[in-house]
This record gives sequence, C-alpha cells and structure tokens, in this order.
Amino acid sequence: MAVVALSESLDVVLGAKAADLLAEQIDVQTVGELLRYVPDRYVKQGDLSGERKPQAGERLTVVARVEDSKTIPIRNSRRKMTKIVVFDGNYRISVTFFNSPWIASKLPKGSRVMMAGQVKYFNNELQLTHPNWLKLPEDGTSIEADDAVGSALMQGIAKALATDAGGGGENSDRTIDFSEFVRDVIPVYRATAKLQAWTIWQCVRAVLGSLEPIEDPLPDNEREARGLIGADEAIRKIHVPEGQYDIDQASARLKFDEALALQLALAQRRHVDRGAEGPSCPHVAGGLEDRFLQRLPFTLTDGQHEVIDEITADMSRPESEGLTKVAPMSRLLQGEVGSGKTLVALLSMLRVIDNGYQCALLAPTEVLAAQHFRTLENMLGGLAKEGELEGEEGATRIALITGSLKTAAKRTALLETVTGQVGILIGTHALLQEHVDFFNLGFVVVDEQHRFGVEQRDTLRSRGRDGVVPHLLVMTATPIPRTVAMTVFGDLETSTLKELPRGRQPITTSVVPKGNQKWVQRAWERVDEEVQAGRQVYVVCARIGDDGTAAGQKSAQKSSEAGGEPAIAAVDMFNTLTTGPLGKHRIELLHGRLHADDKAQVMADFTAGNIDILVSTTVIEVGVDVPNATTMVIVDAERFGVSQLHQLRGRVGRGGLPGLCLLMSGAADMSPAMERLRAVAASNDGFELSLVDLAQRREGDLLGSLQSGETSSLRFLSLLTDGDLIDDTRALADEVVSEDLTLVDHKPMAALVDSVLGPVRLAFLDKT
Repeated sequence: MAVVALSESLDVVLGAKAADLLAEQIDVQTVGELLRYVPDRYVKQGDLSGERKPQAGERLTVVARVEDSKTIPIRNSRRKMTKIVVFDGNYRISVTFFNSPWIASKLPKGSRVMMAGQVKYFNNELQLTHPNWLKLPEDGTSIEADDAVGSALMQGIAKALATDAGGGGENSDRTIDFSEFVRDVIPVYRATAKLQAWTIWQCVRAVLGSLEPIEDPLPDNEREARGLIGADEAIRKIHVPEGQYDIDQASARLKFDEALALQLALAQRRHVDRGAEGPSCPHVAGGLEDRFLQRLPFTLTDGQHEVIDEITADMSRPESEGLTKVAPMSRLLQGEVGSGKTLVALLSMLRVIDNGYQCALLAPTEVLAAQHFRTLENMLGGLAKEGELEGEEGATRIALITGSLKTAAKRTALLETVTGQVGILIGTHALLQEHVDFFNLGFVVVDEQHRFGVEQRDTLRSRGRDGVVPHLLVMTATPIPRTVAMTVFGDLETSTLKELPRGRQPITTSVVPKGNQKWVQRAWERVDEEVQAGRQVYVVCARIGDDGTAAGQKSAQKSSEAGGEPAIAAVDMFNTLTTGPLGKHRIELLHGRLHADDKAQVMADFTAGNIDILVSTTVIEVGVDVPNATTMVIVDAERFGVSQLHQLRGRVGRGGLPGLCLLMSGAADMSPAMERLRAVAASNDGFELSLVDLAQRREGDLLGSLQSGETSSLRFLSLLTDGDLIDDTRALADEVVSEDLTLVDHKPMAALVDSVLGPVRLAFLDKT
C-alpha cells in the first residue's frame, strides 16, 4: 500500500465503502481526522496469569483449558447461571455467567479459551464474573475471522485484527493474528449503531500501517523544553499503546496539540485586521466626552478608569512603531452586573463622536435596546438632543431601530443616520439589514456578546467609510472564567470590571424549598412587605405558558422534559397572584410574545413606578435598570443555570437599597440542582460562580458549541484545569502568527490546525 499523508482522503486508504461509513457516522473524511478520533476508553486486560497469585480487584487475562462446564438454575428465578472452571497451568479459576446458557455449549470440556476480567475471591477461590472471552484455536492452528466465537467485544476486536492471508486476492482467507490480539491494553472507540468500535480500530490500524512519519509542528527545542514526545509517536501510541505510560505520554502531547491548534486559529482571527486602518480617536479637549464627565454626579471607580484607558489607548495608538494609522480595536468588556459597563461604553462612544465618527450599539432584544436608548438619553440630557429646543451646542443625536418600529419613525432614524446627524444608533438585529447605512461609522458596541456571532458583528464593521474598519467593543454581564475568555473569546483582547460602584448594596439570596409551605408563605409575605414599603418586585418564571399555540406547547414540553412536573408558567403565576392576597397590589405581566409596543409600555410603567409586581420571563435578564426594584422571586429556580441566576438577580438592589433574591425550587435536597442553587445563594462573586457553572456544564458543551454544536473534537483539553497550558500555547501562537499570518512558513502547524479542528469546524469558528 502506498504511503499516505494526514491530508489524504480516507477513500484512498480504506476504499470508498469504509470511507463513506466513517464520514456518515463519525464525520471524519481525512487520515488526520480519523487519527484524531482517539479512543474513548481502554480495556486493560491486565497481566497474563503467571506464578504470582493475582490480587482482588486486579484486571486479569488468562489463557486456559476448560475443565468443567455446567448450567445451574437460579433458585426462585427463571434465570440460569453458567459455571465454568478453567485451569491455566497455575491456578484453577471459577468463571460465572448469568443468564447465558449458550456459553456452556460453546466452551465444552477441553476447550482452549482466553478470558479477561476483574479478579474476585470467594472462600479463597479465584473467580471471574462475566469476563470478556474468546475461544482460541489449538496451538499452531489458525482460524478464519468469521469463525471467531466469544463475547461481543472480544469477537469484534479479533475480527478487527484479522489479516488477509495470501496477499488479499480473491481466494484469500481473513485469519486472526492471536499473538497481536493478546495485548495488555485494547482501545475502545465511541461507536454508533452502524459503526462498531472494533471496525474503527481496524480502520485506524490500516491507516497507521501506511502513514508516512508525521512532521512535528513543534521544533525540537520547544518540544523538549515542555517534556513532550513527538507528534508521530503520540498518534501511534494513543491508538496502539503498550501500557498506561504510553497513554499518559500520548495524552499529554495531544492535549498540547489541541490547545495549540485552537490558539493558532484564534490568533489568526485576532490578527486578520493587522494592517487594516481603524479610526484615529485621540482625546478632544472640551468635547462631548469632557462635558459629560464634568456633569457626572459621582466619581468613576478605579476599574472604570482603568478600562476606559485601555479602550481609548487602543483607539488612538498606531499599530506599531513607524506607522501613523491606528489598528482597529477588538476588545471584550466583561464585568459584574451593575459594575458600570454601559457608562464605560458611553464614554468611549463620545470619544469616537468627538472625532467625527458615528457609533452603533447592537442589543439582542427590543426590551434591552429600548432600555439602552432611554438610559443614554437620560444620561446625556441636552448633549443628545442636537437640533431640538433642549439641545446644547455641539450636541449629538441618539436613534433607535428595531424590527417593530413604525415605518415613519424607522425612516426618520435611517435618514438621520445616513446624513450623519445621529451619533449613536441603537438597535437589535434590525441594524444588520442591508438598508441601514451610516455616514461615517467608527465604533461598534455589541451588548451580550454570546447572543451574536462574529459574522453578525462583522456585518456592521464592514460599513465603515473609505476602507476604515470600525473599532469593536463587545460587552457581557456574564462573568467568564479566564480560560474561557482565552478560547471562546480568544480573538478579542479582554478588559474586566469587578469593582461595583460606591454605595451599591450587596444582594441577599436565599433558597426557598417549594415543599416547605411555611417558607413559601413567608416568601410571598416578604414580597408584600417590600411593596407596602413603596418598593417594587420582580417575579420570574421559566416559561411563558401554554396558550394553545405551537410555541406555547413546545415551551411546556421543553420545560417538562427538564425534569418532573412542568415549570410554573408566567401566565399562570400572574393569574395566581392577581387573584390571591397580593392582588391588592398593581401587578403586570411581561413576556416575549407580547407585542413590542405592549412590552415597551409595561417596562415604561414599571420604570416609572406605576407597577408594584412585574411577573416576567427572562426577557428582563439583562440591561433592565429600575432603581426602586429591590426584590426578585425566581420560581422553579432549578430550571436556570448559575450564570443566568446571577444575571437575573442583578436586576435588583440597583438604587442604593439592599437587594433580596428568593430562589423558589422543588429540587431534591441533595440533588446537583440544589447544590447549584446553594452555590448562588452563598456568593455574590460572579467570577467565582462562573467556575461553578463551568464545572457543572463541563467544557465539552462549551467547546462543542464553538464547533458547530456537535460533540467537541477536543478530547484532552480542559478549560477547568489547563489554564497554564492555554497561556503557554496562546503566547506561542501569537509569536508565530504575528510573523506568519497564513502559516505558509509553518506548514506542520497549518496541518495541525486543520487536523485537530477540521475544515468544517474552522469555517464555523470564523462565524462564532
């Protein structure tokens, strides 16, 4: 067979039939992709029986003769037990199979057999229970693959190890090489109904047999400094290990390769704008930025000052020494709920407007977009009313565009934007439509980054004038572990706000078990007390309610599938509260299926204090700012993730009064869901909770979503424990990519990226 490379199509090596099956079942098309489909686990057969008596719990592989074989009925049961006694020349071993009487007929007295299982002792008698087994031919004889008899696992592996005797001709026999089969460690792959684990191993071994030596992406000095084995050695050992040491060595190298491949791809995306021109935005003395800062009734936190300095430096600093143009900024701003990210973004936008450019603020929902519009208008006052009676000299304008905006208002906003009157255009996905044009766009702010992809934010960035690429700031109020920020958001520089504004009160959080009626009653009494004291309350539910529509039924089904009884719907909770003891208060309902005008009116009324209790879904999760709201009851809190709960409770306690969050839950006392709720109740530190969230969700989910929503192909890298490795590979990737963006001079690294991530996943990575 010809020697093949990692980039070779599998049909060249395995034939079209096998290649098509692998592509269909496990989505691998090339030699490299198959070899990165590493074993899911290993069957460790243990030492072949010898003179040393094995210990209880050891894995033992024995080649022996059957001395006795019988099937015995189990008392008071229709089941039967097959007992076989085998002798390997040193020890007699009692082997038990339950409800498998056919095995006795396959292993009569005198049969030669291989068995592998865990050692147990009873009355000092060495025992194996339900071991893997394979009937062996007599010494010196061979057996055709199709005649192999044994347990499903060993029979399949034996067939996978069969070779074609006679050179593969028409009359060749497929015989089993038992010397190869008797291995200490046998890999087991994730299989499907149509593709068995041993078939995958058979294909892998065929590929390894014809694979040319893999050129190592790491120079020898880099590899040796990290104590890693070579790439070629690692690939071969992970599939055909001689023992645990081989597995450990190979795993360490493949983990490094996964981290490096991901960081190389992210570094390429980070550097893709290198050489592009961004808007130069130095400080303008006496401009909108200065005038707004002078009017602030409070002092910025040290953290806000630090982040603003990072952003404004990016927007005014030449790309490198000797160049006059500014590189486009790409920065992630993450911060605790209420840490002042909106103010930081506004000051940055005013800096851009002072330099003659426009800004776009992209929000995921109409509620949040409208909230931003009201907040910025209120904060700027006359500085945002250019051309109006209340407008001040040198003022700008703010406009809002959403999908439900009336035609006349939308037309006016679009016209004022394209003519340059609007300095800040706020909107939802409607901003991404082709007919939204800017006079001179210089800055794009994306709120709640995780709800938008690279492709969507780049749609806005492509609307700069004369080839200028607008600066980009993406914000999230969901605290992100550092390792996640370096991977999922690895194309962005990161700024972090942890410090809360002075005077911000902590939020007290308590878990209220739904099974304890006294606690539940007390929770609603607390709601009543807060309203009686003149304050406002959120009641958050996990779903809207089944209103007979397809969407409603789907919501109910999904909620029910989350575990046990369906979650209480917002519509039902609204009806319960309005007809119960709290019905004396002003109660309203807010959810995503309301008309946009109705949603806006409800939020305006709640903000104005005309509503006491707002029953809502998670539509209020981000950005909603009502200073008089001090209490939140989250019903069926176990239906929410850690970060989402932290995000939701951040809506209360924003006006200087202490906040209270009550997590009402029917989760079992010792369940993981209850542990999650107790973690939220115990800490107000979103960054600490983000690690709890990551530990429960596992990084496979996160990396899977990074790669087209499938099961992650990154099998070794852990975002929980491999922070140092991610740091190391990020630095190495930056060093390489800064000198060689397309990796044309680092072909083994380019091959590594393609092999680990795959071309389809790389395409998706570019759109994440």
